Parts: sequence; C-alpha cells; structure tokens
Amino acid sequence: RFRPGQFITLELEIGGETINRCYTISSPPTRPDTLSITVKRHPNGPVSNWLHDTMKPGVEIQALGPAGDFTFTKAPAQKYLFLSGGSGVTPLMSMARTAYDLGEDADIVFVHSARSPSDIIFARELAHMQAGLTHFKTAFVCEKPDEDASWTGHTGFLDLATLRHITRDFAQREVFCCGPGPYMTAVRKILEGIGFDMTHHHEESFTFGADAAPAAGAATTSGEVAAPSSPPAATPGASTGLTYKIEFTKSGQTIECGADQFILDAAKAAGMRLPSSCTKGLCGTCKSKKLSGTVAMTHQGGIRPREIEQGLFLPCCSKPLSDVVIEK
Repeated sequence: RFRPGQFITLELEIGGETINRCYTISSPPTRPDTLSITVKRHPNGPVSNWLHDTMKPGVEIQALGPAGDFTFTKAPAQKYLFLSGGSGVTPLMSMARTAYDLGEDADIVFVHSARSPSDIIFARELAHMQAGLTHFKTAFVCEKPDEDASWTGHTGFLDLATLRHITRDFAQREVFCCGPGPYMTAVRKILEGIGFDMTHHHEESFTFGADAAPAAGAATTSGEVAAPSSPPAATPGASTGLTYKIEFTKSGQTIECGADQFILDAAKAAGMRLPSSCTKGLCGTCKSKKLSGTVAMTHQGGIRPREIEQGLFLPCCSKPLSDVVIEK
C-alpha cells in the first residue's frame, strides 16, 4: 500500500556489497499487489546496470518503504499543475495514473520537459489519458528538436511565456514539481516572480544516489528549506567540545561522536559501513535499535511514532545527548 508519488528504497547485494537506492514508484496504488519503478541505465551506475541486466521474473529483492510526502492526496484541490523535468516525471505519472484509473476526470495540466523529443517517456500513455479524460491536458517542452526536425511542440526551456501559453490559469492551480535542481529552481523563480502563493507549490528533489533514475528526495513546499543531499558532518565537539561513546553491540565496535555530529557520519568517519541511503531522515534505510542512551533526532518522516516508542531511531539525523548503545 502506498500513496501516489511515494518511493521505496531497494536494498541490493551487488558484488558482495549491500547498496541502497531510492526509486519513486511509477505505478498507481489503484492496481493492487503490483508496483513499478522506471530506471534509466547509467554507464557507471552499479544499481541501474544490475537492475537492467539481472532483474527477471522470480528474482527476490529487499525493499524498505514506501515513504515520502510528495503526493497530491495530501493536497486536495480543484485544479492541479504537474511540472516535471527528465526522470522527475515518475512520481507525477503515479499521480496521473491514479486519477485516470479512478475516473475522477480531475482538472490536471501535465507539463513535461525533456532534452529532445526522443527523450520523452510516457508520451503515448499521456496522450491516451488526455484522450480519455475531459479535463486532463498534456504538453511537452524540449530543449532542442531531434535531427529529423519534425518536432512542432515547445522548444527551449520552460519559462513564464511558455507556461502561460500552455495554461493561462496556472496561478490558480496546486503545483507539483519534480526534476533536477536547476529545473526546480527555475520553476520557483517563475512562480515567485508573479507573486504565486508558494504554500500551494510542492516539490521533490531527487539526490539520493548518483545512478538512481529517478530517485526520490525530500518533499517540501517552497516555504521550507529543502535538506541538502547530505547533512553537513560537523567536526566532533566543534561547538561544545563534548564527545560521546557510541557502542555497536553486534560488530563489537565503539566509536566517539561529537555532540554536534550525526551518529551515521561519525560511524562512517570511523570506517564503519552501515546501511544508509538518503542521509536526511526520510527513507528509513539506516533505522536501528537503540538499547540505551538519548539522542536528538530530526527526521523527515522516515520513522513512525510507534517505532520510536519501540526504541528505534535514525542515526543519519540523530546527534547524541549521552553515550549510546546500538544493536548493530
């Protein structure tokens, strides 16, 4: 069970090493007992190449989740504007497929930006949705046409004039945006430039893995500061001079961690290899059992209240307030 727009974290054994990668679920939750991810092969990407070359019927893999708050189910509105760039199309496809399957005929304008017409994915399916729903409209913006020069759509980068040409009432819509950092920055500037109420703007950055395509990241509204791709690791005791002992019972290792340092960062600095992915308290990959001690944890939905009550915590976004013993 998941909400359209959420992601899962795959835990894969590749070359004798455990690697975690987050991928948005591209299928809708309206199709029970199945889910899909959409993965682009990257030349040097260990996970994307493993998935393309190894995955086949019958292969079992580990996955965590689903997780994430980037979903239109949490922001009900009369009209939506979906803006995607490149691999950022996948969470919005999950939302669009959900609306289509439910037959709601929601008023959705879906604008996808790609490098060229040949780089557009889901084009036929989006056209099918548009044909089947009265209030579903799609548009594509390509940086440049293909060599055959048959492209007759929008060319260049998404800007205010292009957005107004596609949908004049875009400022009255609930906006969901996902794509590369520069793309989302450009969208924010367009909206802020016209005085758009940014509480109705939602975005998802995808920065978890170099070869995760599409990967998922911190779902935010523009009024909030999105977490960096990796929380800054403070120098142990930089501000307070305090350090604490962090004991790992299964590995038998004990390390020192500064009061201003995330426990995961301290463990990595000490040479330990702990499961992790987002490093920002969102995916839950690093979830661990805390046997004793106290921590200050600032997470983004990667752990449930009942799990915290059971003694679990996320080392990636937790700083020690005392010596800590971890079952790991």
